[in-house]
Amino acid sequence: MNESVKTIIHRMTPKYLLTRLAGVLARNELGSLTTWAITKFISKYGIDMSEAQKEKPEDYKTFNEFFTRDLKDGARPICPEENRLCMPVDGTIAEFGDITQGRIVAAKGQDYSFRVLVGGNDEDAAVFKDGKFICIYLSPANYHCIHMPIDGTLKKMLFVPGKYYSVNPTYVKTISELFTKNERAVCLFDTPAGPMAMVLVGATIVGSISTEWHGEVSPNKLKQVTVWDYSDKDISLKKGEKMGKFYLGSTVILLFGQDAISFVDGLESGKPVKLGEPLADSTSN
Repeated sequence: MNESVKTIIHRMTPKYLLTRLAGVLARNELGSLTTWAITKFISKYGIDMSEAQKEKPEDYKTFNEFFTRDLKDGARPICPEENRLCMPVDGTIAEFGDITQGRIVAAKGQDYSFRVLVGGNDEDAAVFKDGKFICIYLSPANYHCIHMPIDGTLKKMLFVPGKYYSVNPTYVKTISELFTKNERAVCLFDTPAGPMAMVLVGATIVGSISTEWHGEVSPNKLKQVTVWDYSDKDISLKKGEKMGKFYLGSTVILLFGQDAISFVDGLESGKPVKLGEPLADSTSN
């Protein structure tokens, strides 16, 4: 089946209904059915359960508990250099590079307004003008907790309602501005490298997006952009510390300001990466 036909079928699929149904099934304790589903999932995607704190499928009461499983200490070493940023997730680099003329490139032939991506507020977007971005795709097989790439103090979080298109690379290439159409949580931090945005993009079958300070951000009944201001709070997270999680595959997009970071050598589009590996160096010092 060619990509255009697959995209047409995907557009016609009742994505919201499937996503909500998947969320209900994944969060409920279904006994032997849950164990069976986890066993099949491990086999299909070749997941290395020796990395997990709980290695046996029957140790998980729900599919969500399995999907956001904790790893053993030391399974993902965090790069120790003080001025070096680390990868925030396990996944595959979709694209990375410069924010040019207010756009970021998420796939060949597809670019996006970073202003729209972060919720449409001019003030929030201005600090990333002419900066840098990286987009990392998480497949269903990946570890789905999201960690801090650098020390950061949370200033604001936005929930942006939207669609539930799959973020599989096939659809990212063929559905115009997919990431600015999908539901997402935008987390804005102050860091030693200056302002940083972590955009957590929802997708088909992603039953939930949650953060450590708020809990479940999605799903909810909000129909417009909603803002939580944390500027008067002291919510600070260290590099490598968990900041959130997805339930099933999705995408994380990081944005940085002008001249704030320089990417390490060896990054490539399509390259698999793991949490804790070198991402970039801060140019602030």
